[in-house]
Amino acid sequence: MSQTAVSGSPAPVEAAAFARPRARRLDLDRAKGIAILLVVLGHIVARDQPPGVEWYEPIRYAIYRFHMPFFLYLSGTVVVLSGLHKAAPSDWSRILRGRAVRLLVPFFGLGLLILAAKLAAMQVVHVDNRPEGLWSGLRDLFWTTGQSPAVTVWYLFVLFLSTVLALPLLRLGVGTTGLVLVGLVLHGVELPTVAYLDRLASHFVFFAAGAWVAERQDRLLTMFERLQPFWWAAFAAAIGLAVAGWMDARAALLACGLLSIPALHGLIRLPPVSNWDWPLFLGRYAMAIYLFNTLAIGTAKALLITAGVGWTRDAFPVHVVVLTAAGLAGPILVKALLLRRLPTLDRLTD
Repeated sequence: MSQTAVSGSPAPVEAAAFARPRARRLDLDRAKGIAILLVVLGHIVARDQPPGVEWYEPIRYAIYRFHMPFFLYLSGTVVVLSGLHKAAPSDWSRILRGRAVRLLVPFFGLGLLILAAKLAAMQVVHVDNRPEGLWSGLRDLFWTTGQSPAVTVWYLFVLFLSTVLALPLLRLGVGTTGLVLVGLVLHGVELPTVAYLDRLASHFVFFAAGAWVAERQDRLLTMFERLQPFWWAAFAAAIGLAVAGWMDARAALLACGLLSIPALHGLIRLPPVSNWDWPLFLGRYAMAIYLFNTLAIGTAKALLITAGVGWTRDAFPVHVVVLTAAGLAGPILVKALLLRRLPTLDRLTD
């Protein structure tokens, strides 16, 4: 997975039109790998944990306070590094067409695939977040998205909308600081759960933060590294307050999401994490893992339950190990063994 394709970020051909050659940013590759592992861990429990495993919910809640904000941050960073934020209006239609292919085609394709798979599988095995039927499933998938049977696809759509929103705002001269301010305003607005507009409102600020940091990276990344104890103390405090219920979910998302940026990005740039190879491996497959991990996890969970390994407290450790392995290995195998043979699908999942 190329650097300029971070989690649905611009494809290399788009970036090449605006950016000068630059050294590969291994910190961003490692960040993708660590972030996608957090995504998989967060998806082990789709709705409710087994009775007697209530201890897991605070962990899942904590992960959800920052893992997708961190992904949006990485994507905003790459938009600036690729130079797309400086594109002239005459280039917008071409850029947005490329982004639509890169993001919306997987968004619609994966959403329909998950819906079809759930409709078929629910006839014979256990299915999490099951749709009521075909038409209601389609409506919930793309319009009444608060009940989406494939809610994980929201990131692709929100990333596309973030680009659509950012380009004209930057052209008007608000700058990346203005983008952050717009994001903060949107974060305080309660939009309806229609077409993922609520998620755009709650997450645009992290995309904007990525753009803002990228424009000042020489100074800020050094600060991220030098002040690691401070950033981690602040980040841990925010997570603790969120889990304790002293902040509501939206405020916790903002605080934990923003503080995760200097804490995680700084950590990734320093030894020993900066020497780890496994995040680079996962980072190469981050898009494929994002697209297919819930299908792999759902399939593995259904097979375990069918085989007699119930969704119970005693069997939960088995589920954790097997579902995590399936969520990572399944998409990687699909990518390596199948999609590599299909050039169009290979490009869409890079």
